[in-house]
Amino acid sequence: MAEMSDVFFVDGMRTPFGRAGEKGMYWNTRADDLVVKAIIGLMERNGDVPKDRIDDVAIAATSQTGDQGLTLGRTAAILAGLPMTVPGLAIERMCAGAMTSVTTMGASIGVGMYDVALAGGVEHMGRHPIGANADPNARFVAEKLVDPGALNMGVTAERIHDRFPHLTKERADRFGMASQHKAQAAYETGKFQPDLVPVAVKDAEGAWGLATEDEGRRPETTLEGLASLKTPFRPHGRVTAGTSSPLTDGATISLLAGSGAVKEFGLAPKMRMVSFAFAGVQPEIMGIGPIPSTEKALKKAGLTIDDIGLFELNEAFAIQVISLLDHFGIADDDPRVNPWGGAIALGHPLAASGVRLMIQLAAHFAERPDVRYGLTAMCVGLGQGGSVIWENPFFDGKKKRK
Repeated sequence: MAEMSDVFFVDGMRTPFGRAGEKGMYWNTRADDLVVKAIIGLMERNGDVPKDRIDDVAIAATSQTGDQGLTLGRTAAILAGLPMTVPGLAIERMCAGAMTSVTTMGASIGVGMYDVALAGGVEHMGRHPIGANADPNARFVAEKLVDPGALNMGVTAERIHDRFPHLTKERADRFGMASQHKAQAAYETGKFQPDLVPVAVKDAEGAWGLATEDEGRRPETTLEGLASLKTPFRPHGRVTAGTSSPLTDGATISLLAGSGAVKEFGLAPKMRMVSFAFAGVQPEIMGIGPIPSTEKALKKAGLTIDDIGLFELNEAFAIQVISLLDHFGIADDDPRVNPWGGAIALGHPLAASGVRLMIQLAAHFAERPDVRYGLTAMCVGLGQGGSVIWENPFFDGKKKRK
């Protein structure tokens, strides 16, 4: 008989993230092949988990067409060599697709229906730009249900600056620069590399190479350089390429398990799911979405923001993260926030990014036994936010040594 269970993030891996477009390293690589590579890498690293015991595979994509269509979870499972008895599904919640894959599979484990599941996402923004082939209902505009600018993410970011004038361009520039510098420092100390699955890539001339690092990083970024960038979403605006996540290709995957499976297979979980929540906000200011979703998740967990010792917040735009930090009274440069940088430096392949946040938080937990709880949170296009609170299994109750 099924029983309620704790939900554990056992492990996660991802492909290196590539710049979208013809000059990007994945231009000649299929989207489904990216997530297949990630699944193969994850299962090879977790050989103690029998493949035929995986109860489901949930893979998210925002633009579910072409090589990102055809029920990705099922097709990717077959292509990755999982048994035909393993089912799969596709998930779509725009930027929070992979996060929703995790919460959907996690909820299934929590109520005892599943023992083990794979959850992740993929986005090939070079092949499938956001909103491509979409046909929004005319009622959205005709009945003024949604402001026309809500369909342009950069415009929504500018509107957060409008609503909160004290969240200045200078603060956003400084945050964007810090993301680049922190990501580079993490690369130089080998923080990301253990969780990256190398991908064979072919260039325009047909020569083969190997993708081993995130392609979009700009460690040379300076405040002076950021101040001189154009503001593409509004004349004399505040949002620039330097304070926005770049268009990105990439895939992520995670292994989730319940208490029984952890014990049966002798697994060593990296995180325990405490709570999660999603919330809706006005689409024209979608970037504030993680504020109400985080408040809901904290309430469900019986925690306050002061209990959170580490934050992995998706940097769709610098202003989006700064607005959340400002709401909760957290400094822009708080060391608990995105210690290894974020999407501004690494990239944001939409439906894949949620698990990237979790992979990094899990790595932080392993290094920080003084931290008990961490938060992964992100804004979502069309006015949503998603948040997941995790507990560190390595927590020892001791304060961090200075």
